[in-house]
Amino acid sequence: MEQRRSHRPHREHHDPLLALRCVVDRRRPGGDGPVRDPQRGSDRPRVHRGRSARPADPRDRHRTLARREARRGVGAGRDDGRDDVHVPDDARPASAVRVSPPGALRLRDARQHPDPLRASRPVVASAPVNDADLVLVGDVYTVDAARRWVRAVAIEGDRIVAVGTEDEVRDRVGAADEVVRGACIVPGFQDAHVHAAFAGRILLNVNLDDLATRDAYLERVATFAREHPDLPWIVGGGWYNPVFQATDGPRATDLDAVVADRPVFLMNADTHAAWVNTRALEAGGITSSTPDPWDGYYVRDAGGMPTGCLQEGAAYSFWSGVVPRASPEDWRRAIRVAHTQLHSLGITGWQDAWVEPDLLRAYRSLDDASELHARVVTALWWDRHRGMEQIDALVDRRMWGSAGNVHASTVKIMLDGCPETCTASMLAPYQGSFGREHGRGIQFVDAESLEQAVVRLDALGFQVHQHALGDRAVRCALDALEAARRANGANDLRHHIAHLQLPDPEDVWRLREVGAVANMQPFWAQPDPLIETMTKPRVGDRAERLYPIGDLRRTGAVMAFGSDWPVSTPDPFLQMEVATTRRAPGSSDGPVLLATQRIGLQAALAAFTRGSAFVNHDDEAGSIEVGMRADLAV
Repeated sequence: MEQRRSHRPHREHHDPLLALRCVVDRRRPGGDGPVRDPQRGSDRPRVHRGRSARPADPRDRHRTLARREARRGVGAGRDDGRDDVHVPDDARPASAVRVSPPGALRLRDARQHPDPLRASRPVVASAPVNDADLVLVGDVYTVDAARRWVRAVAIEGDRIVAVGTEDEVRDRVGAADEVVRGACIVPGFQDAHVHAAFAGRILLNVNLDDLATRDAYLERVATFAREHPDLPWIVGGGWYNPVFQATDGPRATDLDAVVADRPVFLMNADTHAAWVNTRALEAGGITSSTPDPWDGYYVRDAGGMPTGCLQEGAAYSFWSGVVPRASPEDWRRAIRVAHTQLHSLGITGWQDAWVEPDLLRAYRSLDDASELHARVVTALWWDRHRGMEQIDALVDRRMWGSAGNVHASTVKIMLDGCPETCTASMLAPYQGSFGREHGRGIQFVDAESLEQAVVRLDALGFQVHQHALGDRAVRCALDALEAARRANGANDLRHHIAHLQLPDPEDVWRLREVGAVANMQPFWAQPDPLIETMTKPRVGDRAERLYPIGDLRRTGAVMAFGSDWPVSTPDPFLQMEVATTRRAPGSSDGPVLLATQRIGLQAALAAFTRGSAFVNHDDEAGSIEVGMRADLAV
């Protein structure tokens, strides 16, 4: 990212890759623009969100596949060296015929044009329109099928009515109520995997994410407790595993020294573990005789006493069964905070990746009050402690939870943990002593039960969102999707697998074959302390295939990007920087994590716009084209 804004050629003809690099470059030290201060908004992208009428009923979505596909259109995929995102030939039903919407010139056949992310949108008549509400003039990167670079975009109401040179747009719309010049404009970002409401709760409570030492953690916990003497519990999160690598981990006694009068519960940064004090252990009835749950464990001292660190299922069951539930207003406040943060970064829609009924009600409540200005897919949580009997409740939840800007037609199934705690599900044991203690990790849903669930959910029209980091989990996820396709046929549900940290090389190609979207978190693909001190010692040579984003792109798999915030930054610019460099942000000559897995900036931007809009079933956003909704990052 060495190029600077002053080096760009004439804007009408310059390379969009170069210009977009300048945008990313301006957002870190060493760029020629201001460095983003997380406490200030002056240099953040602004959001222009189309003010569209609410959809009549999202529950009808899966009954209108032909109309939606026609709006999206299709185009031929190829691997010709272009910096782009590819879609498999069988991403759509091979025999599907697009029913053209008004204004389209011809029918399109999916077999001939298999690539929805590189597709042309319906042709719109070129006759002049009424004066536009707003014209944006500057560097406009469309992320359309041609990946055009233009100078102006005009907006009327909630729709884009003209795109092109400034003269072309002026000829189309005449005068405009408002003209904004000098901006860099891209489609609004969409986050394909984020825990927005949970991140908001942490921001409203004890947020440790910006700290880097044990003492700093304890000081902040003490300060928060002192400032909130009436809270019965102190909750929060964001502590980082490598901070405790040189010791025996976070301990209850450390927290006892700063908060002894009430329970403390702190999720770690990756949300797979929790740190609690002695009062919390007492509240949960956890002693040396408490058995480990089947889907997690308590870290224990030599005498078998839990030390205050809860892993995986031990943490989740404590959170859901011991920590007091958030009130409806707590969740609404959390969503509002997250909503503001995400909008400030140019994010206009997202998929919240863990939504239980109380959180779904909060989303619906805000939308009913016209306070939700983003389009949100809520991934309904699959309870691994239950079985197929929960499906009726999920169907009911989809019915009452889907309206307006909230779409509750996705089910999230978590298959494993993470390799850093030896809870990711692996085909072979972990290295050395880690393998002797933890074997191949934990598979939260066995292969047979998973296949049964995915086949049924697919038949009912649910999109399935599977969390899989280890190679065994990824294989099981793919096997289940393959079984669903055999049983039910191809469809347009856009199932996706999230994280894909260590897939077996043989399975990387299978995503394209089964039509699964690769839902990647690119910020993780850097040689940070977590990778160097925790991942590599546990997985050994398998680290040579960490986060194979480049390989996935080369296979032609559909790719969407998400942040997994609060696990990592929600900032799309920092995430795209890591995707293109495989280095820590701001590091021009630092160590690289597998350079062959880099992708170009155009591909990264497409994954955060068109790709994420695709996985979120938002076919009217993700690119800047006439007729599309005016959800833009400016």
